[in-house]
Amino acid sequence: MKYLLDIEQMKTDGVTYEKLLWLISSEYTEEEIEKIKRAYELANSLHQGQFRQSGEPYIIHPISVAYILAELHVDCDTICAGLLHDVVEDTDITVSKIEEMFGIDVSVMVDGVTKISKLNFSTKEEERLANTRKIILTLAKDIRTIMIKLADRLHNMRTLQFKSREKQRENALETMELYVPIAYMLGAYRIKTELEDLSLRYLQPEEYQELKEKMEEIEKASTPCIEEMLGKIYEILSCEDAPSEVKVRMKNICSVYKRLKRGRTLDNIHDLISFKIMVDEVDRCYLLLRPIHETYKPYNGKMKDYICNPKTNQYRSLHTTVFGPDDRLVQMQIRTFDMDKVASFGLAAYWGMHDGNEREIMQQQVREKYQFYDSLLEINHKFVDNHDFVSQVRKEILSDKVYVYGLGGKLIELPEGATPLDLAYKTDPKFGNTIDKVIVNDKEVPLDYVLHTKDRVRFLTNAISYGPNSDWVEKAQTTYAKQKILESLPVYKKN
Repeated sequence: MKYLLDIEQMKTDGVTYEKLLWLISSEYTEEEIEKIKRAYELANSLHQGQFRQSGEPYIIHPISVAYILAELHVDCDTICAGLLHDVVEDTDITVSKIEEMFGIDVSVMVDGVTKISKLNFSTKEEERLANTRKIILTLAKDIRTIMIKLADRLHNMRTLQFKSREKQRENALETMELYVPIAYMLGAYRIKTELEDLSLRYLQPEEYQELKEKMEEIEKASTPCIEEMLGKIYEILSCEDAPSEVKVRMKNICSVYKRLKRGRTLDNIHDLISFKIMVDEVDRCYLLLRPIHETYKPYNGKMKDYICNPKTNQYRSLHTTVFGPDDRLVQMQIRTFDMDKVASFGLAAYWGMHDGNEREIMQQQVREKYQFYDSLLEINHKFVDNHDFVSQVRKEILSDKVYVYGLGGKLIELPEGATPLDLAYKTDPKFGNTIDKVIVNDKEVPLDYVLHTKDRVRFLTNAISYGPNSDWVEKAQTTYAKQKILESLPVYKKN
């Protein structure tokens, strides 16, 4: 049993090739380490004479990207691709040469993160949109590629101080709009929280610094409370001779900032301090609830079971808010060690939980469990123009979401502004075509009712329905629902 003050950030300050070798030494086979060494040697030779704006040799960047990926426990090929991710764009080597030297998987990932040549576009905006589309579509092709982009962006954000003020704001805004939502969608909370804190630091520097200092004061003042509660938690865990671990987490600055902007105060953010308790088995998660609630009375209405009903990014944990010392509200999160890996690293966690077929398992997870997958494919099919594609993805996939309960109590993710039609067609197009009435929270609502988080939605269907009307297209908000409605209209079928 051990206790960690978990700031939920991976730091790579002062990373060197030697530190990377030390990090991978116990995780990878000798053959894999030799392959990683070859990738470094190639990257180092190709980047010779290139420097970053900080003045340091350029090779420090790919080493840092590879280091972040190694912290995520990714496979050998992904680390190799991380080391080589800029060589095609910045040197004379080709993707085919990388395939010849390192295999198809490494070459495909390097190609996936390489920007499309500027020569293919008449304006910088066209180039930006085309490359944004390319990044987004890697979600459906090989999830490892987007992990490299996230690691690349994370290191660039950590070293953003060497850019001009204009570039700092531009990069921070893009990070907030594109990379933070993607990290959240994949459940990679460690990357997501650090990216958004770094972005806020450059977008709202004064407010960021003020809030950072306040939270440091709160953390310092909370030390007696934390130590007292840790003692009680240790007593509970010591009753069973089983592996366990406790982490204490302060909520990240940007999340607190967003809540303050919505009218909350620091005093009434109940999960400002969280205790994360990890155990070895799912059953023990539930068994721990009783002694914890007997020791610290639960704040009714704040108990959430994300184990039996995971979040749409596959986050799983029990959450309960309790009254700690001096009536301070404190959140407890109880999960297994594997759940904690997924909570920290998202899909990347599967690299360390399966043997030999990680890529296939991850892509299968994306197809079957991550609700953005079908929407992304439909948008890509529908919108040829890059501007329209990116705009629609921002609206439907990267925007704020609502989470409603559909058939069987399943939690469904939809973009803000979605209607019951979007939910029905996401459930099943044939089901959507037979809608007769919609019941939300036990009240009948129109088809263009705007759904809200926690809505409970039921549909009354008519088996002999003639299908949707043409006005349903305007009442639906998602590309997928609109397309399925159109396909069911008699006029569309004739054409």
